[in-house]
Amino acid sequence: MSKYKEFSGLHLPSIDKEILAKWQKENAFEQSVDLREGAKPFVFYEGPPSANGMPGIHHVISRTLKDLVCRYKTMQGFQVKRKGGWDTHGLPIELGVEKELGITKEDIGIKISIEDYNQKCREAVLRYKNEWDDITTKMGYWVDLNNPYITYENNYIESLWWILKQLYNKNLLYESVSIQPYSPAAGTGLSSHELNQPGTYKDVKDTSCVAMFKGIQNSKFKIQNFDEAVYFLAWTTTPWTLPSNLGLTVGPNIDYVLVKTISPVNHQPISVILAKALVKNYFKEEGKYVEVEVSAPLSLGRGVGGEALPWKIIAEFKGSELEGIEYEQLLSFPANSIDIILEETPNAKPFKVLVGDFVTTEDGTGIVHTAPAFGADDYKVGKANNIGILTMVDKRGKFLEGIKDGVFLYGDEYVKEAYLTDAEKEIEFQKQKQILEANGKVKDLKKYLSVDDRIVLKLQEEGKLFKKEKYDHNYPHCWRTDKPILYYPLDAWFIKTTALKDRMVEL
Repeated sequence: MSKYKEFSGLHLPSIDKEILAKWQKENAFEQSVDLREGAKPFVFYEGPPSANGMPGIHHVISRTLKDLVCRYKTMQGFQVKRKGGWDTHGLPIELGVEKELGITKEDIGIKISIEDYNQKCREAVLRYKNEWDDITTKMGYWVDLNNPYITYENNYIESLWWILKQLYNKNLLYESVSIQPYSPAAGTGLSSHELNQPGTYKDVKDTSCVAMFKGIQNSKFKIQNFDEAVYFLAWTTTPWTLPSNLGLTVGPNIDYVLVKTISPVNHQPISVILAKALVKNYFKEEGKYVEVEVSAPLSLGRGVGGEALPWKIIAEFKGSELEGIEYEQLLSFPANSIDIILEETPNAKPFKVLVGDFVTTEDGTGIVHTAPAFGADDYKVGKANNIGILTMVDKRGKFLEGIKDGVFLYGDEYVKEAYLTDAEKEIEFQKQKQILEANGKVKDLKKYLSVDDRIVLKLQEEGKLFKKEKYDHNYPHCWRTDKPILYYPLDAWFIKTTALKDRMVEL
């Protein structure tokens, strides 16, 4: 007769309960640790979940994998003390509590005391701890739930400071600026993981433009038998970054051409530089070699009656030959003067053509408008060439007060339309309508004009616009607030992991 219990049918929930009851009666998990006392330890601290939300099936999957490793190491003879933990990460908790209480960060210390606010956060962060403990036990995941580490407790925080102190003593910590995805609505930078959460990239239609940067004729930029003004064409899908422009970047091995043509905006003869491979995107074959002269008013990008703009290539050069050429600042305001630039970066030499290996001829003009504050490539090439850095947008996502001209831009306004509420947008619309109509810039304004739209209008007014259009593209949004992010310079501390790379690989 078999000494093993026989089952007439397979009913897994019943089997679960029997096995769990047996483990609890025999203290199986505790014994698996105690019986290995004195053995070589295999250290396991669970990468902690957060108990401010309910557990899901993905947590069961990841914990099963963790449990497999720990059981395997126990079977190999190691003592595996499995310490559980709770991640009480701040911002999601704060945002959740503020939503529940109907307050904002500015209300803390006014509508609610700091002590009461912190207490509400502590309550919220472990709100579902019982449900987590229950599923942990039911799935048979062996981990010490009685003595967890909790990231808001001082002993944990002090441990982190101790680790940082060890890194500092080994000269492995350094401070720098990092261009990171940043959410003004949430007030925080985002990790690459957060930026790639499902649904964060959304199709949007933004105003894009090709701006005209006027080159300065000097010994570095002298085309034989040619003394007319020359403009560099640079395309951008973020016109709001143009007040922070400090450079133009070209590809050193890309072929560029000087084209004599007519401005599609103010209809005057102009000469422009762009990548040779992209000429076809701006000029039609039927307009080639046509005599360039002032004509009747043209529609944007086309000639009278839809015929092509007249154009002619009059010089050709490699990008490397353009390096160092200076140009006039595109948009000048009280907040972005040369004095401000030099105050931020002493000895900076802005407004010149740079070379960079990230420039392509896939789209645009082959010339990249470079604002070191708002792009990783821009920051890198800008730092290498000492052009300085201008951050004309604050962490709320608003222009600095000094980015204003009283007609198109008013200072202290959101650079992205999505940051405004409907009520705020209506107030701004009425303000724009009054100012723009009074100054004869528009007639009978029908809707709110974004910062991008008004910058393009300003460029057009000043004869610095070559082309404008609505551009459909995929743009990242903050997964917490559903608002578009900015790429923004954040002060940050870094660990020199590269200094230990070889040793880490060896281990």
